[in-house]
Amino acid sequence: MEEDMKLATVEDTVEYHLFLIPDESRDPEKHKEILQKYIERIMTQFAPILVSYIWQNQPFNLKYKPGKGGVPAHLYGVTKFGDNIEDEWFIVYIIKQITKEFPELIARIEDNDGEFLLIEAADFLPKWLDPDNSANRVFFHQGELCIIPAPRKPDAESWLPTTPPTIPQALNIISAHPEKVLASELIRAAVNRRIIGYPEKVQASLHRAHCFLPAGIVAVLKQQPRLVAAAVQAFYLRDPIDLRACRIFKTFVPETRIMTLVTFTKCLYAQLVQQRFVPDRRSGYKLPPPSHPQYRAHELGMKLAHGFEILCSKCSPHFSDSKKSLVSDSPLWASFLESLKKNNYFKELIEGSSQYQERLEMAKNYFQLSVNRPESSLAISPGEEILTILQTIPFDIEELKKEEANLHPEDDDRWLDLSPDQLDQLLQEATGQKESQPISKNKEQDYDLTQVSESMKAFISKVSTHKGAELPQEHSEAPITFDADSFLNYFDKILGPRPHESDSDDLDEEDFECLDSDDDVDLETQESGEEASLKGTLDNLKSYMAQMDQELAHTNIGKSFTTQKQVNKEPPSQTASNNSDEEDSGAGQSVMEPVDIDLNLVSNILESYSSQAGLAGPASNLLQSMGVRLPDNADHRAISKPGQE
Repeated sequence: MEEDMKLATVEDTVEYHLFLIPDESRDPEKHKEILQKYIERIMTQFAPILVSYIWQNQPFNLKYKPGKGGVPAHLYGVTKFGDNIEDEWFIVYIIKQITKEFPELIARIEDNDGEFLLIEAADFLPKWLDPDNSANRVFFHQGELCIIPAPRKPDAESWLPTTPPTIPQALNIISAHPEKVLASELIRAAVNRRIIGYPEKVQASLHRAHCFLPAGIVAVLKQQPRLVAAAVQAFYLRDPIDLRACRIFKTFVPETRIMTLVTFTKCLYAQLVQQRFVPDRRSGYKLPPPSHPQYRAHELGMKLAHGFEILCSKCSPHFSDSKKSLVSDSPLWASFLESLKKNNYFKELIEGSSQYQERLEMAKNYFQLSVNRPESSLAISPGEEILTILQTIPFDIEELKKEEANLHPEDDDRWLDLSPDQLDQLLQEATGQKESQPISKNKEQDYDLTQVSESMKAFISKVSTHKGAELPQEHSEAPITFDADSFLNYFDKILGPRPHESDSDDLDEEDFECLDSDDDVDLETQESGEEASLKGTLDNLKSYMAQMDQELAHTNIGKSFTTQKQVNKEPPSQTASNNSDEEDSGAGQSVMEPVDIDLNLVSNILESYSSQAGLAGPASNLLQSMGVRLPDNADHRAISKPGQE
């Protein structure tokens, strides 16, 4: 993509672009107006699933971007998703659905890794497609993933450019040949696997937990549940300067704490739980003993309160009113609200009720951030938003305490303590691999270690280049290819080189009789000389390697390997007779016992695997990539090398 469409930051960021299908009859003067209307239509239609979504850092948003450097004017958005990769894939789902609902739009999406959709489908990409030629080829159109192909031969397809297409070329190709640019079924399935289940999947990514929080935070979260993300990030990324504001709490004093139910994403909840933190004694936040049944709720509330206090400490209580803008003043708000009612956003809630007002406030905030988004220089910060809610919306602590008695139960958080087998299974399901069957204790006892050595041999025999090594594939998964040149070269090696073709096909017997028979003799002599030279080179190499083995045999390196004689453990009588034979026939040199390559390979891999102590490491990563699943070490004893037992 062109220079102006590159990512502006190195953070975990996703960018998305929506283009109108080229139309020569469209008035260029009205192009901007048409695109701005699309913003309103898109954000309104998808509001029911976007309003209540809790984003890790930034929400999905769209704005008009004027044409520049050959890239036509279009709709543009950028979202920092941070540690929650689900935000990125939810945006992929949104973009896919937008092109389905508005077929006149063509979209592309990328992150700071580049074409991450191609990365997801890397196992199924055609061989010609690589990072060097993938620019401006991957788009969404009519709800389907499209990849603009490269011409197989120059001038084979006149509608395909020989170099990576420009954005205008790509738009014209997709609009003119939508069926020919459709990505293969395997590629589309790999991408769809990551977004299947949305929007229902959003609820599965949430976690509800009891938290012992100051009443002010409870009131803020009732109005804007999404602010929990900003508070968690403020605590998670705290520094010593931030913690100065938490020595003595000024905004959220601990004396007003009540129990409430807070909705997190699983990513935010994990970030909050996994952080070890001891509050300052001056803060007033004291925790009960860990054995207390509500210890987790007190700990979560304490951490979350620190996050909210840090946010508020970064802005003045008398921040400028110029940043405050009433949503109702916008000319788009009335039509936006009407569209929400048509899309059943408020469901059957009575207008004016508390639940209706909560959803209305969420819609106003969504409208302010996504539809009527102000310039970044005037954007209100989370701390300013929190202080605004506290100043404008009154709350009654006694009423909040009454709600405390009727809290819904919190969600089970045992998903935080998954076993390695469960984690492997989740990873395999996410990548679409076949489910591995758990290994029973009986199978562990009968585990065949030969598959470790066989898999390693298969791996070493595979092709490797500067781009990496090919992993062994099952026969059922390996693609079927036929290389005619390699096939002919293979037969050349077996049958000998093919005779040079003559320029004329009408050679007669007299021509053959003119050939000097001495040429054949010279050729045979030359070939026999080359064979003798090659044999001599191999003999010299074997002799050189044998001398090296003799020198290393009596060193610690030589003793560290297990030989076949140690494995076979021959009977003493046979060994004695063998030794006498060796002494009789030998030239005063000790006979080298061959090393058991398979046994040494397996023992070294097991030693490396054991030293990982259940964590990820080179041994487990390599074996799992080859489809080998080792059982857990039941006796937890260190595996010793031969000679160290």
